[in-house]
Amino acid sequence: MLAFDALPLPPALLGESPFWHAVQDLLYWVDIPGRALHSYDPDRRAHRRWPLGSEPASLAPLLDGDLLLAARDGLWRFDPATGKRERVAEPPYDPACQRFNDGKADPQGRFWVGTIDDARRPEAGLFCLDRGRLSPRATGITVSNGLAFSPDGATMYWADTKAHAIDAFDFHVADGSLSRRRAWQRFAPRAAGQPLADDTLAAPLAYGGRPDGAAMDSEGALWVAMFEGRRLLRLAPDGQLLRDIALPVQCPTMPCFGGRDLKTLYLTTARENRGAAELARDRLAGCVLALRVDVAGLPAHMARL
Repeated sequence: MLAFDALPLPPALLGESPFWHAVQDLLYWVDIPGRALHSYDPDRRAHRRWPLGSEPASLAPLLDGDLLLAARDGLWRFDPATGKRERVAEPPYDPACQRFNDGKADPQGRFWVGTIDDARRPEAGLFCLDRGRLSPRATGITVSNGLAFSPDGATMYWADTKAHAIDAFDFHVADGSLSRRRAWQRFAPRAAGQPLADDTLAAPLAYGGRPDGAAMDSEGALWVAMFEGRRLLRLAPDGQLLRDIALPVQCPTMPCFGGRDLKTLYLTTARENRGAAELARDRLAGCVLALRVDVAGLPAHMARL
C-alpha cells in the first residue's frame, strides 16, 4: 500500500468535493453532514472552517475570488473573506427530501450539479446553471456523482453511485448540450454476504465498492473514488483499468489534483455511520489524504454567473 499523508486536521463526518484554487493556492472541500466549508493552505499549514446553515455539497471558484456553493437550500455565492452568502438559485426540488450533491464548472464556466434523493429513490437528476438560469439536463438516477470533463472538453462523465455505473456523454462546449449518452463503466454490486475489503482481504473476493467522486488528469484518465471499496481507480478514456490503488480507509469520496504543479492528489474520505471496529482500524477515516503522483491533473474550471 502506498503511504498517504493526512492533513493535520480533525476528521470530517463526510468530506466531499475537494478542489484546488489555483489563484489562491488553497484546497477547499466540504463536510456535508457537518454543515461546514473548509480550506487549507499547505504552505502555511493554515486551516479555515466556515459553519453553514444547510448541508453543503459542492463548489467551484468564481473569477472575483468568491465561491459558487451548492447546498440543500439552493445555489449560493459565498464570500470567503466575510463568510456572507447570497442566493443565486432556488433548489429545483423539495429540500425536505432531496439535496444537491456533486458539482463542477465546465470549460465555459457553466456550473453542473446533480442531486440525491434522501430515500434513495431514482428521482435525482443533473442540472446546469448557465448565465443565471438553472435547467435540468439529465434524469433517472439515484445518487449523482463523478462529474468530470475530458481535457479537450468533448466528453462529460457522470456516475450514479447506487447503480454502480458511470455514463459518458458527448459534450458540446459551445452551447453546453449533451448527446450520445452511453454506458462507460459498470461495477459489480455487493453480493449477499460479500465482505468488505480490509488489510487482509481485497478484490475480487471482497466487494470492490461503488463509484463516488472523480477527477480528470492531463492525460485524459479518470480517477474514481470507490466508496466502501477501499480503493482509488485510474481509468483510461476507453474504460481500461490503468491503476488500482489500495487505500487506508474504507470509504474514499472524491479525489482532486492540487499543488502548484497539480501533482498532489488530495482525497476526501468519510466516517459517518461506519462501525466501531472499522473506525478503530481505519484511523484516517474522515481525513483528507494526500499523495504525490506522476501525472498532473487539470485545473478546476472557473464558474461564471
